[in-house]
Amino acid sequence: MSIVVSGIRPTGRLHLGNYFGAIRNFLRLQNEHTCYFFIADYHSLTTHPTPHDLAGNVLNVLAEFIGCGLDPDKATIYIQSDLPETLELYLFFNMNAYLGELMRVTTFKEKARKQPHNVNAGLLTYPTLMAADILIHKGEKVPVGKDQEQHLEMTRNFAQRFNRMYGVEYFPEPVAFNFEGELVKVPGLDGSGKMGKSEGEHNAIFLTDDDKTIEKKIMRAVTDAGPTQMNQPPSPPVANLFALMAIVSAPETVEYFKEQHATCKIRYGEMKKQLAKDMITFITPIRENIFSVQNNRDFLIKIVRQGREKAKASAQKTIKEVREIIGFKTW
Repeated sequence: MSIVVSGIRPTGRLHLGNYFGAIRNFLRLQNEHTCYFFIADYHSLTTHPTPHDLAGNVLNVLAEFIGCGLDPDKATIYIQSDLPETLELYLFFNMNAYLGELMRVTTFKEKARKQPHNVNAGLLTYPTLMAADILIHKGEKVPVGKDQEQHLEMTRNFAQRFNRMYGVEYFPEPVAFNFEGELVKVPGLDGSGKMGKSEGEHNAIFLTDDDKTIEKKIMRAVTDAGPTQMNQPPSPPVANLFALMAIVSAPETVEYFKEQHATCKIRYGEMKKQLAKDMITFITPIRENIFSVQNNRDFLIKIVRQGREKAKASAQKTIKEVREIIGFKTW
């Protein structure tokens, strides 16, 4: 059994991209591997330095984790800030990280462009904190989306660098993990990019959206004027709709609308109505489970404490060994 580590930031509600990019894999992994799943509240400060209700957001995300089917008795589910050992390892990795390699990270450059007045050190060193999150438990596999592949490659670099500098074979070199063999990227509704709240509320289908909200968002999704010739490839926004349909609709439904598009008979209104119907069918049981957990605060607090105890046992062992390898002594 491998050690699997992954996390999600508590910057708001979880959406369909979170589910298919991470949670769906979590549900499978928890039955077959030693898993650590955390709510990355430290990471959230890189783009939201003054959160309105950080503690409330953390509990909401935890409730959504549990509502989606994560089992705290099978996996270790914890809050990132409950593990100060992670920050100590983050410091050690920062001492051996180079400015040039951090500034070349694609997501850093994108975030710096989008938030030019908040290009902070935490944003720059996001890859080292991610490495600390993974390697504090000596993680071997990480279920990540395509946008995180470069960060995972840097985690391997930091692990290699530590091992080489100190002449040890201590940290593993974690690899991306996905059951289908390809990393999942769920498209948004705005016609470009991935699904995410940072791109706007109407770009994402959230796991707690009600039926009317889901239908309204999908009916407003970006399309085009329609194909003008037979077998014309779908434009990027229409390809996004087909990608979403492939996730929640029956294969024969997807094939029907692909054939309609290929023969220039496609009616996007009809396609959107079907997609909305199938999306609602998929989301409804998840939403109902989440709401039932959110109303049980005592249960959530119990899970927080249980996860903290289990995660600390792993983290404290790693930090003790890392300090000994580097040369720190407890006098």
